[in-house]
Amino acid sequence: MATYYYNGSQIVTPFSVYSNEPQFDMTTVSLKTQRASQGHQRWELNFGLVGIADTEVDLLLGAITDMETSSTMIMPQLPSVDAANTTTSESIELTTSVAAGDTSALCDVTFTDGFLPKGTFFKFSTHDKIYITTSDLNLSLGTDQTLNFYPAARIAVNSTEQIRTGSQAILTYYRSIDNQQGITFTDGVLTSIGTVTLVEAI
Repeated sequence: MATYYYNGSQIVTPFSVYSNEPQFDMTTVSLKTQRASQGHQRWELNFGLVGIADTEVDLLLGAITDMETSSTMIMPQLPSVDAANTTTSESIELTTSVAAGDTSALCDVTFTDGFLPKGTFFKFSTHDKIYITTSDLNLSLGTDQTLNFYPAARIAVNSTEQIRTGSQAILTYYRSIDNQQGITFTDGVLTSIGTVTLVEAI
């Protein structure tokens, strides 16, 4: 598994990734269930950290200051996705435009090859929303390939833009204010920062 960092400290497994997409559920008088969504979604992450003396000040300040401003970090990929990803580039060009609400895009295989597995987090180069692939993308084939993703595109994306994966899939987030906390020391040694909760800034 690749190593990911938050404020200079290593994220440890297990970490949690949640998709928050409010759904509305209604049962009719004939007992049929109807569900609907407003089409808004954000990612939420929970994780612990390996605390070391070199990062203890940043960890404490990160827990108590600048709660009203967003920050960025590389979006952690699922371990199985990291292991299966063999793409030769972290930027993949689109060959067609993407309309707001679309859940697929056509990718150019000319400048990269390899395999981008289902479950890869990525972003479009024009906006900060993080998406996830819902099917494998084989870039080693000779023709343009379809990238399927979730959630639906928030805004339109031009055909000249790129999808960004790996270290270029940058998550813009807010630190959750539901669990404000500090850090714990035992006998002068940093022992715990607790659980860090981040919510995607959209």
